[in-house]
Amino acid sequence: MKRNVIETVLGAVVLFVAGFFLVFSYRTSNVGAVDGYNVVADFAGIGGLRPGDEVQISGVKVGTVAAVSLSPDTYLARVTMSIDDSVRLPDDTAALISSESLLGGRYLSLEPGASDEMIPRGGRIEYTQAPQNLEQLLGQFIFSMQSDGGSQQ
Repeated sequence: MKRNVIETVLGAVVLFVAGFFLVFSYRTSNVGAVDGYNVVADFAGIGGLRPGDEVQISGVKVGTVAAVSLSPDTYLARVTMSIDDSVRLPDDTAALISSESLLGGRYLSLEPGASDEMIPRGGRIEYTQAPQNLEQLLGQFIFSMQSDGGSQQ
C-alpha cells in the first residue's frame, strides 16, 4: 500500500514538472499569435506556407500567417497575415515566401518599399513572389545537362 502512494506522488510530480516546462517553453519561444491588423496578399503558389508561420522583416518576426485560402475570382492563393500594430508597411511593400532551411519550413518575408503612403488595415500587398520549387529547378538543370551532352557529339 505504501509503495502505491509513493508511485502516485512521484507520477504527479513528473506530470507537474512536464506541465511547467511546456508552459515555460511556449512563453519563451515567441510562437503565439500576433495581435495586430490584417493584410492580404495573393500568390501564384504558396509552397507549403501554413497558418501560424512567421511573417518577418529583415529576419525579425513582425506577424504571423493568419489564414490561407483560394481567391474565387483569380484562383490565386490568398494569404491573410496579422501584422503587429507597431509596424506600418509602405504601400509598395513586397511579400516573398522563403525557406527556413533545405529541410523545409516556410516563412513570409516582407520587404518594405520607400513610399510615403502606408497600407491600411485590411489592405493588400500588391507585389508578391511565389517560392522557388526545388524539384522543378533540379529537373530543369538535369534536362539542360542532357541536352548539352547530346549536342557536343
